[in-house]
Amino acid sequence: MKISQEVKVGLFAVIVLVMFYFGFEFLKGSDFFSSTRKYQVTYDNIDGLTPSNPVRINGLSVGRVKSIEILQDQGNKLLVTLELRKEIRVTQGSKAILADDGLLGGKIVQLDINPGATVLDDGGTLVAAKESGLSALIREKTLPVLNNVDSLTYQLNRVVAQFDQTGVILNQTLKSANATVGTLGLTVSENRATIQAALGNVNRLAASLVETEKQLKPILAKADSFADSLQSLQLKQTLTTVNKTVGNLQSILSGISKGQGSLGKLTSDEALYRNINNTTTSLEQLLTDLRQHPKRYVHFSIFGRKDRPVPEPTETVTNTSAVSPSDSTK
Repeated sequence: MKISQEVKVGLFAVIVLVMFYFGFEFLKGSDFFSSTRKYQVTYDNIDGLTPSNPVRINGLSVGRVKSIEILQDQGNKLLVTLELRKEIRVTQGSKAILADDGLLGGKIVQLDINPGATVLDDGGTLVAAKESGLSALIREKTLPVLNNVDSLTYQLNRVVAQFDQTGVILNQTLKSANATVGTLGLTVSENRATIQAALGNVNRLAASLVETEKQLKPILAKADSFADSLQSLQLKQTLTTVNKTVGNLQSILSGISKGQGSLGKLTSDEALYRNINNTTTSLEQLLTDLRQHPKRYVHFSIFGRKDRPVPEPTETVTNTSAVSPSDSTK
């Protein structure tokens, strides 16, 4: 039996379509050569989970998301059917954690097997759980930063407002500075002749200082020679003479302290001191009596009459060295 070209093309197209379908399913994770088990889990929000997303245990892909159904009679919850390999033993109480798949934002289901529990039958229900995704962490970390940015923006606005006021003050200051510079320039232009005269005086003063320096150099040279002559004086001989004089003075003082000489006897002889003291006392008494009774000692007569007898003094001089009245009239 002869097959036409049209039938051959049709059969080839069917075979290609079948191969394409099974290849596409295989690329989505379907394994046609091994049996699978199905489990269900209900989420409030799947955050973009789609069928054929992988199901993993500790990072190893063990299945895929088979289908997703919406349960409108239960508050629009989502029923997700997971298809796992038959050799994976899922126990009761195991968790199906909805998590992020890397930084690109894809979703996966991460299985957390409950160890030690009984094996869950095919078609059983897993415990739903969700992991904080990258977007949630970003929001958690970003919100305080945004609040700080808002506060910083507010502070910057206040600083900028203050800068506006500072700019006005700075403009006024610059205007005042410009006016001061203009006044200074006008003052310099008006007093230019005076300034030039002052500079000329300064130049003449500098020239005078130069001439004064020339005159001071010989004077300083003479002062140096005078200092040298003072240094060359025979100070040693002068000091020797002074030392001899001091030695003689010390010997004189030593003799006085030993009672040698007149000064030494005056300082050391007690008898001489007593005699001098007694003589001084008698002389004082005589002068007192002379002042009180001058007629006893002085007799004066114009006609040469005889002197009256002089009565004896009431007080007698006890000192033998005192002068008597008869002796004073001779």
